[in-house]
Amino acid sequence: MNKAEKLLKDKALVRWGVLILLASMMFFAYMFMDVLSPLKSLLEETQGWTSENFGIVTGSEYFLNVFAFFLIFAGIILDKMGVRFTALLSAVVMLVGAAIKYYALTDAFVGSGLEAWLNSWWTTLPASAKMASVGFMIFGCGVEMAGVTVSKGIVKWFKGKELALAMGIEMAIARLGVFAVFRISPRIAESMGNVSASVLLTMVLLLIGLLAFSVYFFFDKKLEQQMGLQGDEPEEEFKISDLGKLFTSKAFLIVSGLCVLYYSAIFPFQKYAANMLECRLQISAKEASDIFSWFPIGAMVLTPLLGAYLDNKGKGATMLIIGAVLMCCCHLTFALVPEAYFTPVVAYTAIIVLGVSFSLVPAALWPSVPKLVEDRYLGSAYSVIFWIQNIGLWAFPLLIGVALDRTNIGVTNPLEYNYTVPMLIFASLGVLAFVLGIWLKKEDRSKGYGLELPNISKN
Repeated sequence: MNKAEKLLKDKALVRWGVLILLASMMFFAYMFMDVLSPLKSLLEETQGWTSENFGIVTGSEYFLNVFAFFLIFAGIILDKMGVRFTALLSAVVMLVGAAIKYYALTDAFVGSGLEAWLNSWWTTLPASAKMASVGFMIFGCGVEMAGVTVSKGIVKWFKGKELALAMGIEMAIARLGVFAVFRISPRIAESMGNVSASVLLTMVLLLIGLLAFSVYFFFDKKLEQQMGLQGDEPEEEFKISDLGKLFTSKAFLIVSGLCVLYYSAIFPFQKYAANMLECRLQISAKEASDIFSWFPIGAMVLTPLLGAYLDNKGKGATMLIIGAVLMCCCHLTFALVPEAYFTPVVAYTAIIVLGVSFSLVPAALWPSVPKLVEDRYLGSAYSVIFWIQNIGLWAFPLLIGVALDRTNIGVTNPLEYNYTVPMLIFASLGVLAFVLGIWLKKEDRSKGYGLELPNISKN
């Protein structure tokens, strides 16, 4: 191959097409992640789940990633085996977990020997919740593996180009999955009279995502062949000892802390948001889901724009600080605005502002990581951040469920919960994230990581 000939990634149409392939799976994965979030009250009525049971199931997505260190292994697999292999593996794992979770909520599971056995121990957690948790644990391994793989894949195709914009668009497409599932899930459950129909639909969509990853496989293989023919120097191989460099980097640990605090105030909140709005506004699950569905729209629209700004102007650390402040203000609104003044307009405003916050932080966070670590262990770096993040994503759904039950003793109607304490817990995470954001900006100023500098190379 002639060195003057363009690589595939130098052709705008091809690299943006590759981005769509990678992002489509994350769109479907985000739909499956939140398919039960609008159905909390229905699950309590039909499956006998308590808020704590709901928290255990939703938090189980991250259990194996945290306690079996699967995410760390996923990063090592990614750095050793490459993006193509890991992408396909993650898709298959997601599908296996999705199928188990779907089975747990079907009539076929009811009355089975497996249900009887599961009901014979840990009797406070229904058999359907136990089985759904197992499926969600497996799905969680796949979706987090896919997340780090997609991040490294985007860096591979966009480094030195529109990296933050590409990551922003990928995140925007994924967020659109949240909008879609909050609109679709309660309607399907209502029309079919069960929650399993919604789960089935999103499981089928994951199959389409697998096809998208399969097409990506061939583009990525062709790119590597071109790079080999151009005589590019192979990068130094990843070593297990490189992980030690991550845990001794102050800036990397601050970014990881920011990540766990911020995402713990967002994703666990998504699981309870519809029920919170049902209780505060005394509306149906469908109406509450429609209101919350606008949350990712602000992020979807602004994240690519902020990514483009970050590529050209910089100010990544500043964005992280502003995002933390906005997030804290929104959760305080849900916690402290008196019932007489908490109208649908207030709810919509807070939800949309939270979406703006959700665009500022991820747009700045993920493109900053390549500035802190070397390429050869970039996959492991993303995995370590995701692992630390997953600790919060496992713990906080359970913590919020327990707090909800403990502060609503005697409440049996899932439409009458008081959400003040859970919302204050979420707001406190925003305060801590703000403190870490200030610390990160100070660290960047003294060490010169370039977090406030543009991503696009000018030479």
